[in-house]
Amino acid sequence: MSPYSWFKAAVLTLLACNAAVFAEYGTANEALDSVAWFVLLLLFEVETGFGARVQHSRAGIAIRAIRLVAAFAIAIAAIGYVRDGEWLEAINAWLWIGVVALLELEVRQPPAVAAHRTAFAYTAAALYGGLAVAMLAWAVKGEWFDAYDALLWLVAFATIELNVLRAAARSGERAAEVGNKA
Repeated sequence: MSPYSWFKAAVLTLLACNAAVFAEYGTANEALDSVAWFVLLLLFEVETGFGARVQHSRAGIAIRAIRLVAAFAIAIAAIGYVRDGEWLEAINAWLWIGVVALLELEVRQPPAVAAHRTAFAYTAAALYGGLAVAMLAWAVKGEWFDAYDALLWLVAFATIELNVLRAAARSGERAAEVGNKA
């Protein structure tokens, strides 16, 4: 296993531990939010790691169904944060929803993203910047576990972005090979 694979495994393990902590000791919104995001992350990892092999199989159908349930749970938790007046958590949740929407577009609509690369880059920078500010706000408030969790999720999504960039580079290389053969 490569150092990168070990790193990803370590981040996933730490996020699993965080989800367990929130499920045991957090509010209902935190438990739902953390577990649903972790499930969504695992599914995204499977989809980007196995690509076409799972896309059109029964496993792909199951993955999409579970992803839909996890996304619904995330939205419920985000609405719950607003309802309960947990504004920092609400802002953080909605920023993450924006990040995932961008990632979905990057993975599922590469030509559209390529046509508007600058706008996507600025939007991603603004979303990630907002998430970094939320992490710092938790640290300033002395909510160290929340700050640590936010940092860990930023690291996890930076890893996902690397996966997306690697996949795009591989696609570009394959397209260039096909073009050179023609």
